[in-house]
Amino acid sequence: MASQANFPAQAALVERVMRAQDVPCVYAIECLSYPFPWSQGLFDDCLRVGYVCRVFEQDGLVAGYGIMSMGAGEAHILNLCVDAPWRGQGAGRRLLLSLLMRAHLAGQEWAFLEVRPSNLGARALYESIGFTQVGLRRGYYQAPEGREDALVCRLSLTGRLFSGSLE
Repeated sequence: MASQANFPAQAALVERVMRAQDVPCVYAIECLSYPFPWSQGLFDDCLRVGYVCRVFEQDGLVAGYGIMSMGAGEAHILNLCVDAPWRGQGAGRRLLLSLLMRAHLAGQEWAFLEVRPSNLGARALYESIGFTQVGLRRGYYQAPEGREDALVCRLSLTGRLFSGSLE
């Protein structure tokens, strides 16, 4: 599993399509990252229905992943996670920007996501890219002491400039 690797350089991460054989590693990262992780079956379902599912890897080890659905002019970032050794090095930003660029190129006008108010790192990332809060879903997430709200955030993709390439 990727979390046992040394702290690698962010530039060495390679983005690619998530494959079915990645799901056990993706699920392991999910379980290490969240007290209430997605199920392995949910990741399988995202692949099966054709959502945009991407991973970052280095030397064959999955370092992070992002999942996005698209339709009706909207992209929804469903899950974005970076394994602990790669956090704080820009990998999450790179992966998120890649998903947003894909949504933009597919003609989506808006991107949406939900985030826990307690997830300060993710909130700072989303705000730095330009996401703004447009709503609140009460009791959306499981939490150790019951439920936690979700902040609903939105970003306009119209007129945005994206750099980078899509292989």
